[in-house]
Amino acid sequence: MVTSVLQRAEDGSTFSIIVNADDYGYSEGVSRGILDLARKGIVTATGVLANSPFFDEHMRSLLSVPQVDIGVHLNLTTGRPLTARLASLLVPSGGEFHSKKYGLALSILSGSIAKNVVEEEWDAQIRRCLEAGLRLWFLNSHEHLHMLPPLYSMIRRLAERHGIPYIRHTRAEWFGSPTKESLVRNSMLQILDWVNRGGSRLTAPCLLGASQSGKLDLKYLETRLATLRRGQVYELMCHPGLSIAGEEVDPRLYAYHDWEGELNALLCAEKLGFFGVRRIGFRDLGSLGKPLTGADEAISR
Repeated sequence: MVTSVLQRAEDGSTFSIIVNADDYGYSEGVSRGILDLARKGIVTATGVLANSPFFDEHMRSLLSVPQVDIGVHLNLTTGRPLTARLASLLVPSGGEFHSKKYGLALSILSGSIAKNVVEEEWDAQIRRCLEAGLRLWFLNSHEHLHMLPPLYSMIRRLAERHGIPYIRHTRAEWFGSPTKESLVRNSMLQILDWVNRGGSRLTAPCLLGASQSGKLDLKYLETRLATLRRGQVYELMCHPGLSIAGEEVDPRLYAYHDWEGELNALLCAEKLGFFGVRRIGFRDLGSLGKPLTGADEAISR
């Protein structure tokens, strides 16, 4: 039983891991890949893109796997916003989000897009998921934009408002062979981690996968999972998916995402026993009746 796994994590005899797939609703292939791994018991949580044009159809499928914990993958960089007020500020891009995260980040930080407009949009994305009958366990964001200090306080406020227990605290992961892109990303995340934590002790799962975001492979899983500390709880961020014949996907995305590669890596890791019996969900974190503690803290609200 999951509770016994958590008890062993508490007494230090093993570690526990939440396998959390981002981007549910991004495309038919992504959603189907996540559902396939969820039904096999490999993926234990997934974050929903609430502004997906496929939202209604894909939510019906997601509700068929009640064992998977669901959160909102708050979005400001892909597709169209749900709120008219934010769409009206995106006229130069045809009412759609900027394709590059840095463009929107600069707009928020400069004040050309007010924080209350962003909060209204993110609130609408959360409400859309709740109205679809989803039980929400966590919040995170596409491209980790919630780690920007003005948005970090906002996501905490939204979690409190809607009774959502956990927030992903993305941190730099200095692991493996860094690329130029990963060095830039990790440096930014390191700074944002320091700013947002403010030196306080934080509780919730420690995030894995940031150094291989979009291209998680078997080598990473084998070497990284071997470093995990007994008695700790972790969240593995992943982006599995399938190729669907005839589905239109922006070719530029393949430079960053290897959806099928990640799906196959997770399947192989399961076959080779890398995960064992130690997978849990966010719903299991509270069964201990106290916050998780230890050297590898992340954050809950």
